[in-house]
Amino acid sequence: HSSLSRNVRLEVEDKLKRGLLKVVVSSTSLELGIDIGYIDLVILLSSPKSVSRLLQRIGRAGHHIRNISKGRIVVVDRDDLVECTVLTKLAVDRKIDNINIPKKPLDVLSQLIVASSLISNIEKEELYNILRNSYNFQDLTNEEYESVIRYLNGELFGLELKNVYSKIRLKEDKLIYPKRGSRMIFFMNSGTIPDEAMIEVITDYGKYVGNLEEEFVEILSPGDIFVLGGRTYEFLSSKGSKVVVKDAAGQRPTVPSWFSEMLPLSYESALEIGKFRRTVAEMLSKGNNKEEIIEWISKEYSISKSASSTIYNYILEQYLFTNGIIPSDKLIMIEIYDDEEGIRNYIFHALFGRRALDALSRALAYALSEDLNIDVKISVTDNGFSLSVSKVSNLDSYNVLRLFDKVKSSNIYDILSKAIMRTEMLKRRFRHCAERSFMILRRYKGRETNLERRELNSEILLNSIKEFPDFPVLKETIREILEDHMDVIRAKEILKKIEGSEIRLVIFGPTTIPSPFSHSIIIKGHSDVVLAEDKRELMKKLHDKVIDFLRQKGVNIDLAYTSV
Repeated sequence: HSSLSRNVRLEVEDKLKRGLLKVVVSSTSLELGIDIGYIDLVILLSSPKSVSRLLQRIGRAGHHIRNISKGRIVVVDRDDLVECTVLTKLAVDRKIDNINIPKKPLDVLSQLIVASSLISNIEKEELYNILRNSYNFQDLTNEEYESVIRYLNGELFGLELKNVYSKIRLKEDKLIYPKRGSRMIFFMNSGTIPDEAMIEVITDYGKYVGNLEEEFVEILSPGDIFVLGGRTYEFLSSKGSKVVVKDAAGQRPTVPSWFSEMLPLSYESALEIGKFRRTVAEMLSKGNNKEEIIEWISKEYSISKSASSTIYNYILEQYLFTNGIIPSDKLIMIEIYDDEEGIRNYIFHALFGRRALDALSRALAYALSEDLNIDVKISVTDNGFSLSVSKVSNLDSYNVLRLFDKVKSSNIYDILSKAIMRTEMLKRRFRHCAERSFMILRRYKGRETNLERRELNSEILLNSIKEFPDFPVLKETIREILEDHMDVIRAKEILKKIEGSEIRLVIFGPTTIPSPFSHSIIIKGHSDVVLAEDKRELMKKLHDKVIDFLRQKGVNIDLAYTSV
């Protein structure tokens, strides 16, 4: 894995190439850009989350013109079985996911403008036309271009007071030429890969308890509970390269600890899984018997009859439990589940890729929080998301569909821009964008600048420009979070389809027993405080409740719990 020293990783790769190691267990570190040589078989534990990633990983095996790459996928639960079944079918059919290419990255634009001025003096209008001929900047507006020019020329908001100086000069507001010293700044600070910091964690009484990855810290919000060194802590605040927490012994974590390998399910793959669910649901509603449906799944997706039977049982349980409501690419089911701790969970069963759901869930949580004036906890998985709130007096009469009157395709970008303004993610990503834009220098006069000092400078600068949302570096930070980290473009598509009645919204509940499809979403909240064996027991317990409920309804069902 990437946290191992370079020497150890190279040694492992070399031994594997020479046949001295029979097997290597790896994270995504061996996925890209490495030719190991001859590998017999690649075994994937759980879903790779996209067709391209599936092909890339299995492509590590059989590196010979006459060989066939061979791979096996070990699934871990019933959702995983459905997901992997569809992904392998898509791989065989050569339906590869789309690639997300950033549009109009203003921090990279800053580097391009400075680089162009260093090559030769250039007319502002001529450079604009050149940039517009590229794919990434084809939609670049003149206003956006001018704002970056003004920023690089040092015209915006007196930033020289914050030790941010101009990098270019303009002659008669037409000709761009470099400022003295900008050549050194460009060659020592250009590039797009940010420096990732390890963040110190200290308690509210000053005790050091460990380190967290910066990428993990950026998803935290005040009040979040997480696990570090086997103990739970509540996130309070952060400053620079330090995080302040307080002890939260016995409390359930609200964010998962194992973060770096949480690859999101792609949008296109999610839609195909939704179509598969819808097809099986239609066969059930038309009265096709068990043998017909299992035969179709087995033949169409080239899997065993036992795996097909497990998928059939899983979807049938959901169908019977919800009176025929199966979440799919055309239907979002909003399940209202009141748990044993007195928390109301609005579980949105939506299969549209985790990045799109991340954007949609935050916008809806923002609207829900404003509506009820209470804190909302968000939990996002590949199969949906839940918004959890404490039970209050007016909650039973609250119609959750009101959220879609407030969150529209026309305003979701603005809502999310407001929702992320006070998050850790904005603070961390702003530093990355500021460094790419030469607002904060990683290297100066031949020396590496202190990362902790850069983080503090970043916070000072961010606080000074927050009231100017059109400032190019802040605007790019918001774009990067909403379009690259999340997928606000797909979230807009989902909302447009809801507004156009292409996607139906159906409410199920309130209930005190969660539906089968919601089990993985609920289990996610327990993933840090129970062992794998206990998690299986918890899943079995939830499943047994479903079966008991169906029997009480008079449904003649005898579906034994299946461990895949």
